Amino acid sequence: QVQLVESGGGLVQAGDSLRLSCAASGRTVSNYFMGWFRQTPGKEREFVAGISWIISSTYYADSVKGRFTISRDNTKNMLYLQMDSLKPEDTAVYYCAAKQGPYRTTYLAYNYWGQGTQVTVSS
Repeated sequence: QVQLVESGGGLVQAGDSLRLSCAASGRTVSNYFMGWFRQTPGKEREFVAGISWIISSTYYADSVKGRFTISRDNTKNMLYLQMDSLKPEDTAVYYCAAKQGPYRTTYLAYNYWGQGTQVTVSS
């Protein structure tokens, strides 16, 4: 089992920055692919960014490329999402997720999820 706990969400204005954190515990996550997803009411959970824990390859949705940065700290089992130049359309509940195996963008491929943290961007 892997436990994931997100933090760092909040209410900000357009153009501001936020950093989300995800603490991973339980089984070692060194063999897992980690991702950030987001969801708004009535919509499917959407891939935002992902990172391979071992080789640090990173992947981004087109909508956040150049504004968001995913990173991790192996020594602390922490995953981060630095969000810059936030836009109102970034408003969503953000989830940290983990899966074994390679990079995938579909939320159905992920086995472990955090509880989510709300990010609200006002215009």
